[in-house]
Amino acid sequence: MDDKREIAFTVPGKPVGKQRPRFSRQGTAVRTYTPRKTAEYENLVRISYRAVSKEKLKGAISATIYGYFEPPKSISKKQREQMLKGDISYIKKIDSDNLAKSILDALNGVAYDDDAQVCLLIVQKLYAETARVEVLLKEL
Repeated sequence: MDDKREIAFTVPGKPVGKQRPRFSRQGTAVRTYTPRKTAEYENLVRISYRAVSKEKLKGAISATIYGYFEPPKSISKKQREQMLKGDISYIKKIDSDNLAKSILDALNGVAYDDDAQVCLLIVQKLYAETARVEVLLKEL
């Protein structure tokens, strides 16, 4: 009997990559904080996960992350069709590793105890009519 769990969920909207922490000075102290855009996106990721599962995965985990981006408005119909078919790859910002980091960090303590449990990671950036991120987490 295979009791390994698998959880799939979708984060709506344009994918957001993890931004670097910011620093501000308060007198002699330096405060570190997460940029608002990153914090809001990580909250959306947590909400999207909790909408499908309240459970934490255990042990080793594989994560498959598909980032879908809308084609630019300024392209020809032919180029648009090629992008949506996958003939033209999405090679613009955001970086795949920053996309993965924003998703995996957001799920710390929610989908698993720590993102160090993720030992297999697949990230792909694609074009689609609707911007979103699709995530599949599996216990190995």
